[in-house]
Amino acid sequence: MIRQLKLEFIPYTPEELVDIANKEFAWCDAELLKASKEMGFGANWKAAQEKVKNSYVPVGQQPAAMLELYNQSVDFLKKHDLVTIPPIAEETWRMTMMSPQQQLVSPFFLGGETLMISYPTDEMAYDDKLMSMRGNNPHFSRATVHHELIAGHHLQGFMNNRYKTYRDFGTPFWHEGNALYWEFILWDLNFPRGPEDRIGMLFWRMHRCARIIFSLNYHLNKWTPQQCIDFLVDRVGHERANAEGEVRRSFTGGYGPLYQIAYMIGGLQFYALKKELVDTKK
Repeated sequence: MIRQLKLEFIPYTPEELVDIANKEFAWCDAELLKASKEMGFGANWKAAQEKVKNSYVPVGQQPAAMLELYNQSVDFLKKHDLVTIPPIAEETWRMTMMSPQQQLVSPFFLGGETLMISYPTDEMAYDDKLMSMRGNNPHFSRATVHHELIAGHHLQGFMNNRYKTYRDFGTPFWHEGNALYWEFILWDLNFPRGPEDRIGMLFWRMHRCARIIFSLNYHLNKWTPQQCIDFLVDRVGHERANAEGEVRRSFTGGYGPLYQIAYMIGGLQFYALKKELVDTKK
């Protein structure tokens, strides 16, 4: 583990990375309580999150709902002049629905040139259908559609395929970190429209913190997969089937042991570069 961290130029030990995750978690907790109070649930953020989960769209309407979120995020990026978006990049992505088998490993989205959506299929059991719908409600998805498409993975791939292709190092600290960086930026610029959107975006931010904690504890032989699942359910608010899918993905989905760490740590690296070089006008 230490050797792989050095290879990725990450100057922290696993224990220090868990401390960073817990610090970020504390920020999320404070923001979550603010949103929960605004919704009238006081300190009971899980009740507020429960209401948000039940905002899912009817079966069959998920593609249209995701297209709407995509349009909102691209309009927002253009309004604030945050990144150059080539017109062809806007035209050349597509959407597909995941099979039940794929959803056992990827219970939310996969993205890039193709946005792969998780939502119920007729082959799934009723409880699994409901968990899929609740876990992919529009408020939760608000943070992930732009992560997967523009300015996240689709735009990354579009540009990497066309410019200085030798610079594509293939590290998740770049491609996941950069996509998460855009979640940070859009949060700072008030992309969430109200407390429900903030709870949705915070779910994903907490999930990135949790990924560091549960994956490192697993790889350091401290936690079992079941403990990882329980942690995602209790600490982040995952639907249990979705938490099981996340843990399967982390440990049997062909991802390296640092992959789940790379979202938050890579995002913080990009964010620090912006503070250091852009915000100071350097």
